[in-house]
Amino acid sequence: MRSITLREPMRQMFNPGRDMERFIHSMWGGNLGNRDEADSMCGTWVPPVNILEREAGVEITIEMPGVDAKDVEVTVEDGVLSIKGERHLEDAVEGETYHRVESSFGAFERRFTVPTSVNPGKIEARFSNGVMTLALPKREESKPRTVKVKVEAN
Repeated sequence: MRSITLREPMRQMFNPGRDMERFIHSMWGGNLGNRDEADSMCGTWVPPVNILEREAGVEITIEMPGVDAKDVEVTVEDGVLSIKGERHLEDAVEGETYHRVESSFGAFERRFTVPTSVNPGKIEARFSNGVMTLALPKREESKPRTVKVKVEAN
């Protein structure tokens, strides 16, 4: 028996999801748009990240439930922001036996290219309730500004 495979060339050409992922990747680098790729590169657990750009700067939030702030390291080197950490599996108490462990744990690392509009020396981090928020302020010259132009009529 023969089978017929339908091809839709226009559908393959226009893929807004793929196009957006490529755009974000080109701006931020790293594995922002592809969690599966990030998972395979970083191990079994990769904390999810949200990146928001505002007029004053960029805000990155990383969800890390069960991670202590002391187990997280944030660095900026050569224009790359790196967030490293580890979530530990709770030690079993004597006499207790795990029958199933579905929680992910282990070391992780997320890396992102810092835009040139950001001032890397002023990056700040807050950690609360398992969520780290990084504030990446823009350089003053990169912030939008309004210039009043005097117009004279003849």
